[in-house]
This record gives sequence, C-alpha cells and structure tokens, in this order.
Amino acid sequence: MAIKKTSKEEILKNSIHLFKVNGYYNTSMANIADACGLIKGSIYHHFKSKDEIGLESLKYIHEYFKNDIYSIAYQSDLSAKEKLKLFVKKVDNYFVNSEGGCLLGNLALETSLQNEVFADEIKSYFINWQDALMVILEDKYTNIDAINLSKKYIALTQGAIMMMNLYGKKEDYLKVGEEIISLLD
Repeated sequence: MAIKKTSKEEILKNSIHLFKVNGYYNTSMANIADACGLIKGSIYHHFKSKDEIGLESLKYIHEYFKNDIYSIAYQSDLSAKEKLKLFVKKVDNYFVNSEGGCLLGNLALETSLQNEVFADEIKSYFINWQDALMVILEDKYTNIDAINLSKKYIALTQGAIMMMNLYGKKEDYLKVGEEIISLLD
C-alpha cells in the first residue's frame, strides 16, 4: 500500500463512517488505516489509540451539531416556527444522507456501559440537543412541557433513524420532523 499524507480530519471522517457502519468494537485500527489509504502505523502520528479516535469522532459530530444545528435555536432573527423548521430540516438532511445512522446513538448503545468518557460526551450531545429544542418550544409551551417534548422528539428521531436504516425507507423517519414542526401550529 502506498503511503500518503492525510489530515486528522480525514482520519476522523473515515473513522466515523466505519464506526457507524461496522460498530466501534468491530472497527480496527487496520480498518481505519485501510479506509484512509494509509499503513496502520501512520494513524499513530495523529492519534495515540482507537479510543482517542473514538472520542475525537464523538466530539467532531457534536461540534458539527452545536455549530450548524443547535445554534439555530439561539438565532434572534427567526420566529420559533422558522427556527424549528430549519432545525428539523438540517437534522433530517444529516441523518437521511448519513449511512449507518447516528454515531452518538450507536455508540451510546455499544460503548456507554464500558466507556465513561464516551458516555459523558454522548450525554452532552443529547443534552445540548434537548436544550436547543426546549428553547424553541418555550415560545409556545411551559418549560416542563418544552423539556418533555424535546426528550420525546429526540427519542422518536433516534428510533426512526434505526427503523430507516433497518428498512431502507426514509418516509417514516421524515414524519417525525413533520410531527415536531406541527407542535408550533
């Protein structure tokens, strides 16, 4: 195999795909190196271990959601309904176009009982998601109702992602977003 230069971000993107499709424990450093077109030892120039790649992958997705999706909730130039439509559209676009589902949801099931550091990052991701939705929904609902509706939407979304991947159909998944948007009608 030819040795090539690659960035830390490229390694993370390939690792994320492998973790989502194959699972964390079924992905080896050799698999990651192969996906990047590298020899296994080259990965260690960027990361000390697979656990470091795993944690950095979780953080990478979390940062994307914080910057590109959760931040919508805090925009002052949009109405609550506009925020919710844009929020749902971006969440839907991400998951509909992302083979293997939700990295953080998948790893929550696969690793959170064995890896407290992963569990903490995953919890933070879901809390940030809940908080962002709550901010939008508080335009119409009490704080408690907004929290409960946020938790419900996230659970429905995660379940719908699983079903979409299992059956290969996005229509039922997309109905979840439509349902949450209707809460502000």
